[in-house]
Amino acid sequence: MLKFFNTRFFILFVFPFFLGSITVLGFNPFNLLFINVFSMSMLFYLIYYVKKKTQSSYRKKPFLKNLFFLGSAYGFGFFLFGLYWISYSLTFDPSFKFLIPFALILIPLFLSLFFSIPIILIGNFIEFKISSIILMSILFSISDFLRSFILTGFPWNLWGYSLSWSQESLQILNLIGFFALNLIFITILFLPVTFFFKGKLKYIFISFFVILLFSNYFFGSYKINSEKDDNENRINFKVASSGLKLSEFKNQILVLNNLIKISEPDKNQKTIFVWPEGVFLNENFKKNDEIKKKIKENFSKNHLIILGANTEKIKNNNRNYYNSLLIIDNNTNIIREYNKRKLVPFGEFLPFEKFLKKLGFKKITEGYNSFTKGKDDSIIKINFDNKIINILSLICYEIIFPNFTGNQEKNFNFIVNISEDAWFGNSIGPQQHFVKAIYRSIENGSYTVRSANMGVSAFISPTGKILKILNSTEAGNIEMDLPVIKSKNYTTNKSLIFTLLLIIYAITFILLKKFKF
Repeated sequence: MLKFFNTRFFILFVFPFFLGSITVLGFNPFNLLFINVFSMSMLFYLIYYVKKKTQSSYRKKPFLKNLFFLGSAYGFGFFLFGLYWISYSLTFDPSFKFLIPFALILIPLFLSLFFSIPIILIGNFIEFKISSIILMSILFSISDFLRSFILTGFPWNLWGYSLSWSQESLQILNLIGFFALNLIFITILFLPVTFFFKGKLKYIFISFFVILLFSNYFFGSYKINSEKDDNENRINFKVASSGLKLSEFKNQILVLNNLIKISEPDKNQKTIFVWPEGVFLNENFKKNDEIKKKIKENFSKNHLIILGANTEKIKNNNRNYYNSLLIIDNNTNIIREYNKRKLVPFGEFLPFEKFLKKLGFKKITEGYNSFTKGKDDSIIKINFDNKIINILSLICYEIIFPNFTGNQEKNFNFIVNISEDAWFGNSIGPQQHFVKAIYRSIENGSYTVRSANMGVSAFISPTGKILKILNSTEAGNIEMDLPVIKSKNYTTNKSLIFTLLLIIYAITFILLKKFKF
């Protein structure tokens, strides 16, 4: 057994795969932060170990290839167990079931490059020195940043999301943004390794980040305790979650009846109702007399309804289909419309569509044609109850993109996020999806109103406190009078802060390297 643990196969493939796999326990809903501290620290040691072994027993194999295998094994475990829930979306249509093994293997395999490439780059520099910790933090944070943009981006389970259990630790998001916090947090994850370093500098290094941790916690605690809710200018929101299966959405009347019943509208109460994504599968609901009649009978001029629908527009003799957030009145007139700008590859649009269509492929969601990317601003303005309010509209996984909301130059009053999480069954996916909404609330200093079918629906405060919640698969409604406040986005270009912090890290690395620390 001991001989196996010393083999190249175990060191480069088995152990890093195990380390990557257990990181899923460090994220929501498990929140075992020490797992990620252990995993990242051991990863650092493995890279160093492989460098040393390459100079001896592994010398017949190229050094960079060894590092590539190590990084790929770690990344594959990380994404396989962190994203397995994606394969659930392929179980609803029999024609997609054959793709499940590909989704389970190929997606994690491709995403593992975001680990293997940084590990290759750091390989020749890795030493038991502070400078190596700094360099590794730089490369890993840049990799996370690039993962948020490349091929439309997929910033899921970035390391900073390991802090979702600590509301106090997240308040700094409003000042520096997610990616800057992510960079600092990655450094903290590597701290245990420094105990094996020589010299007294490690004590200064550890002390600095420990003080930073506690200072940030106390700042966050003060910010949370200072939160006031004394604004008398309020809007009443009611969030409804139907808990219906995806197959039931083909019966539009069934869906409508269910949401009306759950919403429990009071015709005399001025209310904005928020329903989930994809309530209506096409825009024809406006012409359906039965739908119009039911909405007219149950809602009044005191009401607006925010809901998701698939819409269609003809432009230059081309039919364009959109995943839209609509605000309608009790006469089913569309008051405002937002078309989703961040579309899910294969879920909402088919990459290389002309080629793949010939092979019989189509997008996973309803309809054969791909959705078109929306181009309009995601902040929409409405007049309700003699109040002008601005709503930052986010459909489904748009909420996971820090750069999509954190760099907003315009003020808004509320974030409204509608989603359909039934695609991912009773997995960790819907819970992790919801956590991203907490981060966006804090980043923007704004109330978030979220409605998700078969997911988590909630009201979230500007400091990330969950005010009211409907848990995943739970049908019902929640209602709150929310104060109309402007988003407190103190820094509109948080990417610039991340860049400046990277420069500070780079200068620190150069100085430490020069003085051999």
